[in-house]
Formats: sequence, structure tokens, C-alpha cells
Amino acid sequence: MAKLPQDYDSVMARKNEVMNKALSIDYSVFESGGMAFDYERMMRETGYSLEEMQEIQYSVGVGNTPIIELRNLTALARACAPEGKGARIFIKDEACNPSGSFKARRAANAVYHAKRLGYKGVIAATSGNYGAAVASQAAIAGLECIIVQECYDSKGVGQPEIVEKARKCEALGAEVVQLTVGPELFYKFILLLEETGYFNASLYTPFGIAGVETLGYEVSMQFREKYGKDPDVIVCTNAGGGNLTGTARGLQKAGAATQVVGASIDLTGLHMASDDAFNKKSCTTGHTGFGVPYAVDPDHSDVPRSAARPLRYMDRYVTITQGELFYITECLATLEGLEKGPAGNTSLTAAFALAQELDQDQMIVVQETEYTGAGKHLQPQLSFARQNGIDVRFGDPAEEVPGKSVIIPSHPSLIKAKDMDLDRQKRSLIRGNLRKYGTELSEADYEYLCEETKKDMEWVKATVEELKAAL
Repeated sequence: MAKLPQDYDSVMARKNEVMNKALSIDYSVFESGGMAFDYERMMRETGYSLEEMQEIQYSVGVGNTPIIELRNLTALARACAPEGKGARIFIKDEACNPSGSFKARRAANAVYHAKRLGYKGVIAATSGNYGAAVASQAAIAGLECIIVQECYDSKGVGQPEIVEKARKCEALGAEVVQLTVGPELFYKFILLLEETGYFNASLYTPFGIAGVETLGYEVSMQFREKYGKDPDVIVCTNAGGGNLTGTARGLQKAGAATQVVGASIDLTGLHMASDDAFNKKSCTTGHTGFGVPYAVDPDHSDVPRSAARPLRYMDRYVTITQGELFYITECLATLEGLEKGPAGNTSLTAAFALAQELDQDQMIVVQETEYTGAGKHLQPQLSFARQNGIDVRFGDPAEEVPGKSVIIPSHPSLIKAKDMDLDRQKRSLIRGNLRKYGTELSEADYEYLCEETKKDMEWVKATVEELKAAL
């Protein structure tokens, strides 16, 4: 049989065919032929029930992680807050999972599904934590594993955090393919799927996102058992959107009315596909470079229809700075005796600020933590920033400029959570759909946009008319 063309354009032209074969999902059955597609049907027919997911995860040591109250960090927040304010701060310690992060929940389901369908191996394109999770679960299941990383700039300089994660993946038995920033990642990923016939253990499949539903459900059950109520607010670090989506869906299945807040590191102005900008960020995930584009255009992921759709579930979206993140990471270690990876502390930094808006009898929970290691520790990340010409100093983090400075707060009262305009993002999502699918919408399309934006029909129709006039 003749070998298929290997040039970039040819490979990209057949990417959907390759991905469908590597997932055993026919996404077309959930689509209407226009803009709309039946998201809930996709989740129901290709995912797993909550009980099935729990059984899968618990059988491989994933999940049922502890809730820890951060009493000293709460006291610090109260010292900075107005009188009577300062909610109790909690974390769910997902670093207790086998691979050290909540992504073990997604990987457990993905690898189980791959083995059930008879695939010999799994492939994932990821910078780190998910790669380690897939490698860990593949080792347990006896499957081959390849992790494809975007690791280096064109000069061959790699992010210390990503290099650290590569070592972890290799230690767990995976083959790691490291690439330079840019379109090479997706191209090589598609080629490997085609060449090996392995399963696409994507972050964005229905069973991957459903794996995180157990996290939200557990938070609710644990709080009810220990405190007799659900947490008032849950804060989720937001990058690709699966963390927040799965957690919120799990809370819904528990019947919780908890407010869901997304949090990202503000890296405004840094383009994630830029060779020049690649090493000017200190954290490789949990930032606006992923959080915003994946929120407004979830389907530009490595599956035809992403199951991570955060704007359907987000009640509020805030940003914090790199300097604030490093400060809180240090506080967590020195005040609470808990050393966690900085990227996973994005939501903790936001929670520290948001707790000061809430009454002292309220509860705010950070729904995940991650392991730390040589390259993931804050000191190598700050050293790397200095090596790349970033000004690292103490001062007011409000003056931080992504790609130019990292300003560590000179006092904890300077830590603030800055609100993002969710309506603006929702308008951007609608604009993108109108450009992609056209401006003649069916009633099903309008209903779909209502679900995508968590808005009523009146708002959606008014926004569509406004955007149509500008297109």
C-alpha cells in the first residue's frame, strides 16, 4: 500500500479522519449540519456514568483525595480583609493521586477506555501533568505510551517545568517526543496517531472530561459530611477548560449551588505559539494564553468537538499575576507546610483574594493541587525568568508586565483578583461561530448558543444581530 503524503498540508487535510479512528467516536452523529451539536448527548453516549467513573478511578488508586483547611492562610487573608470578612480557605489535595495531579482522573478513564476498545497504546499531546497521568495509567494497564511535548524554542532552550515533566513521564515508562513551539506539535501528533494506530488520549474527549466530574462530586460530598453544607465558592485553575467543566458538572450532579470561579495567570500580550514569547512565561499552563482562546473557541483542540466548554459553567472569571502566584506558593509552604507546584496554585492565589470579599462564616475551596519537583519549584522558574531577561523584583504586582517583569508583592494586601469580562468572551464565542458557520441561524442554533454562553435567548439574539451588522 502506497505511503500517504507526509507534508504538513496533506497531513492536516486528513486530521479529522485520523482523529476519529484514534478515538472510535463519530462526532457527526451529534451535529445538526449547522452550528449546533448535541453536547449532552455526546457526553451521555460516549462517556461513563458517575458511578462507573468512580469505580474505574478507585480501582487504580485515583480519587478520594483529602480536603485540607488552610487555617494560617485564612488568618493572613483576614488580616488583609475588611472587618468581618475573610472566608475559610480549603484545598482538595489532588497531589495525592498516583501521578501527582487531578489529571489522573482524566487519564484513568481515557486509558481504561482505550484498553476496553483493544488499542495497544495511547498517545497524548501535553506539556506535562496530563502526560505524567497518562504514562502512569498506561503503566498500570500494560499499554504502550507516547507523550508529545512542545518543549523548546528555536534555540533549543526548554522550559524547566516541561523538562521536569518529561523526566517524570519517562520514569513512568513513556516515550517522550519533544518538539519546538509552533505548528510542529499538532502535525507530529497526527502523524504518530496515524503511524501507530494508538488511541488518542486527548484531554478533551467526553470520557476525559467526565473523569473530572468525580472531583466536583467528591468536593460536595466531603463538605456535606464534614461541615453539613456545600462550599460557597469553588475556584478552578482554567487553561483548556476541562478542569472547570468537569468539576462544575460534578457539582451539578451532586445538586450543589456552589459558585464556580475560573482563575488564570494574566499573560496578556504573550502569544503562546510565538517562538519569542515561549520562554518569557514562568508557568506553562493555567494562564490566559490557553484560558481565553479555549474558552471562546473550544473546538480548536485535538478532537473535532471538545467536551471542555467552560463558558457553559463559569459564574466568574478572574486573573492573578505571576508574582502573586509565586508569593502564595511560598506562603503555602512556609505557613501551612504544604509544598505544591506553582501552576496548580493559580486558583489558590485567586481564592486568597476572593476570600477577603466573603464573610468569615463562608467557605471557599481550591479544587486541585499538583506535585512539585525540581523544575516545577518556584526558584528554578524565577531563575529561568531572569535568564530570559525578565525583571524579577518586589513591589506592586499591579505594575507587572507579562514577558517583561515578575513583580512579587511587597505585602500580601497587594494581592488582588482581577475580573475578566465574561460577556465579552461570550460575544467572541458567538462571533467565531458566525464566521465559521454563517449568519443564517436556525432555532436549534440559537438554543445552542444559549447553552454555550449560559445566557437567555433575548441576550443571544440581540448579540447575534449586533455582530451580524459588524461582520
